Formats: sequence, C-alpha cells, structure tokens
Amino acid sequence: MSDAWLDELMFDADGLIPAVAQETGTGKLLTLAWMNRQALAETVRSGRAVYWSRSRKRLWRKGEESGHVQLVKQIRLDCDADAIVVEVEQVGGIACHTGHGRCFFRKLEDGRWVETEPVLKEPGQIYGTKQ
Repeated sequence: MSDAWLDELMFDADGLIPAVAQETGTGKLLTLAWMNRQALAETVRSGRAVYWSRSRKRLWRKGEESGHVQLVKQIRLDCDADAIVVEVEQVGGIACHTGHGRCFFRKLEDGRWVETEPVLKEPGQIYGTKQ
C-alpha cells in the first residue's frame, strides 16, 4: 500500500495531528496523543498504536515499556482532516501511565477536578522505580 493517503491529512506546523484513542466496543475515550507521518504510517503497517512523544522528541510505541499495547481496529479521519480517532483494543486494560484504565479519569465537579475512576495498577508496579 502506498502512503499517498497521508497527503490528505492536515498536520500542524510541528508536523503533528491529534489522535484520540478510543476503546473498541465500549467507545470509552482512552487518551489523546499526537502522531506525525512516520508514527501514523507505522501504526497502519504494524496494527499497533505508535505515537509521537512531544516530551521525548521520538516515536513512542504504546506499551513499549508497560506492555499495555493498543491493537488498532480502525482509524477514522474527521471532516477537516486535522484529527483522527484510533479505535483500539487496549491490552491489559490500562491506557494511562498513572495506572488508570484511561487518561480521562478526572471529572470537573463543583469547580474542582475529582478522580472518578480507580488506579488499576500502581505505576511503580508497571514501570519499576523509573516513574
């Protein structure tokens, strides 16, 4: 398959496009990450989510350290071609480096952010002492 389909996307000035990871079957939003052309092309080729880490300035293969990979079921492009949704099967049920099932575990209630979902596994158990 040619990578010509990548030319239809509207990457930002930094060469990135927002990618929302959504759990297949439930529709639960897992995380918002960023992809560049290389990350998106590798995601399509490998069938596993690959993002661009803005903090590390390198490709981030989801689960490379934690084992919590995301198996890609489908990718959707929005009407402006400037955002994508990556429907995934979240291996291990943990998408967030904090040990939560998803990154969106806090909710605004009465003017403050409240954790509404439990930590499923302590980060130290996932990453060792690096965290």
